[in-house]
Amino acid sequence: MTPSLDRDCFSNSEPLMPLETALALLRQRVHCVVGTETLPLEAAQDRILAADVIAGFDVPGHDNAAVDGYAVYAEDLGPPGETRLPIAGRAAAGHPLSHPQPRGTAVRIFTGAAMPTGPDGTSGPDTVAMQEECRVEGDSVVIGAGLKRGQNRRRRGEDVTAGRKILEAGTRLRPQEIGLAAAAGQARLALRTRLRVALFSTGDELAEPGQPLSSGTIHDSNRYILGALLRQSGASVSDLGILPDRPDAVRLALQVAARDHDLLLTSGGVSTGEEDHIKAAIATMGRLHFWRLAIKPGRPVALGQIDAGGRAVPFVGLPGNPVAAMVTYLRIARPLILGLMGATDLEPVRYRLPAAFSLRKKRDRREFLRGWIETDATGKQAVQRFEREGSGILTSMTTATGLVEIAEEVTAVAPGDLIDFLPFSDLR
Repeated sequence: MTPSLDRDCFSNSEPLMPLETALALLRQRVHCVVGTETLPLEAAQDRILAADVIAGFDVPGHDNAAVDGYAVYAEDLGPPGETRLPIAGRAAAGHPLSHPQPRGTAVRIFTGAAMPTGPDGTSGPDTVAMQEECRVEGDSVVIGAGLKRGQNRRRRGEDVTAGRKILEAGTRLRPQEIGLAAAAGQARLALRTRLRVALFSTGDELAEPGQPLSSGTIHDSNRYILGALLRQSGASVSDLGILPDRPDAVRLALQVAARDHDLLLTSGGVSTGEEDHIKAAIATMGRLHFWRLAIKPGRPVALGQIDAGGRAVPFVGLPGNPVAAMVTYLRIARPLILGLMGATDLEPVRYRLPAAFSLRKKRDRREFLRGWIETDATGKQAVQRFEREGSGILTSMTTATGLVEIAEEVTAVAPGDLIDFLPFSDLR
């Protein structure tokens, strides 16, 4: 049985927590809570590897040609100048030369074809002349000068050697990792099962998209943002709708969801205020802690656990404003979710690029701006920011292609200063 988290792993006494401290706590206290399953390569995209992959043989499995051309023995090439050799056969990928290649000859060879063997068990040709540097005259080929021994030949095992660990457990699989597994002969992989996430929004002010709005209500957007982000992170999502502002209904919904999910995620309705029914509900079923993060946008992120059938099921409560919910998901909930699924690399991809804007900010707070990369006429790139900073301005996230992350110690940014840019395309 996969172990659950420690029952108070989210406890914290810091009044205002730097983001790096929060992330370090998650790395220390969060471990994998899901099982494993073996699936074909076609189903492995974006999944997390549950076991190391060891190569059972060399890749490539034989010396082969890197280009179309002619396989030759380097010792047969004359002094500076052209060399004429008789053509002794033809080798193509999957169709090797059917006999050893005599010395003093050339064999027409195509990319990927196995290098011919030599006579009487000796080493075969060691060099391939590119066809663009050769010309055929009757039954012979004339090879240009300057060809070096071993040129245009791929050696057996130069990519992967038998017995080598080619993929590590905890790796999130991209197309290139799947391709490497295929090249090493793996048809199926041991993968972590998807994290089962119960997703709610909270509040009587919310209405489903498509429903008419009454006075004081808004359409729920967070659930759709977070649902898409969760699926992008590799989770299996149960959309459980909008929780009303009724303590009994909230408590029952969370209790039922905890029975067959690995994580509960809500947005809105969880803070230090008096009308936060989720806080009261969780207090009767488990533990809840507020992490006051030194970030903008953002406010206390609620982290806790609900006791359900002997398991401590983690709970995350994100801010209700859409931009704040998205930022705290990407920088707090996402690494938590990946850690619960057994991933080892929890950090987002970031690029260090010059700013195309000016900014003044408070010290000791990390700020996230919405931005995009601009390219000028000379090809130089810089990051531009969205001017309006309200955490409820969702159109800013559709204009942006990533987040600009400004460190705590920085109090001013001028055009040309190097800043961190986290592209949305890599925050999967």
